[in-house]
Amino acid sequence: MKPVSVVEGVAAPLPRANVDTDQIIPKQFLKRIERDGYGPFLFYDWARDAEGELDPGFVLNRPEYQKATVLVTGANFGCGSSREHAAWALQDWGFEAVIAPSFGDIFRNNACNIGLLPVVLDDDGVRVVLAAADRRAEIRIDLEAQRIEVEGRSLAFDIDPHSKHKLLNGLDAIGETLQLAASIDEYEAGRPGFRPSLAG
Repeated sequence: MKPVSVVEGVAAPLPRANVDTDQIIPKQFLKRIERDGYGPFLFYDWARDAEGELDPGFVLNRPEYQKATVLVTGANFGCGSSREHAAWALQDWGFEAVIAPSFGDIFRNNACNIGLLPVVLDDDGVRVVLAAADRRAEIRIDLEAQRIEVEGRSLAFDIDPHSKHKLLNGLDAIGETLQLAASIDEYEAGRPGFRPSLAG
């Protein structure tokens, strides 16, 4: 996966709490076997009216947010079922980071595993970023420094060291495992021949 260091751009405001994964990507779109192509179905039920036409009032349908790289939203974002497709859909749409007061644990892990940066910011900080997003202000998220720069404000955020390391170095689960390749080879070389091995 691509390393994440700095995310810059406009933030799209979605001030809703408890946005679950079925709202992010409804179940009828989970039939694809690919990891891409989910972006057009992001927030499908909110982005369309009763006739299925795009609702021009929904934030992601507004021209000024078409190239947003950051989503700023409410508490407990990504709660509900464990579908990886929710993180895939956000990334496929073009988001590189999501800012919220809290995340569903499984969603947060899924996001980190694909290089989508989940930023936990306190309620006051989220209000600052939401107000800036309403004004379409540029935002800069520096993962190494763990700071958000917006409209002359500098906001600190916390992230666990393991997730930070994975994101900065572009390591998904396979990448992390491959870092131990030498130890795995050494172990396999010392296994008795009658036992199963990775070599087949």
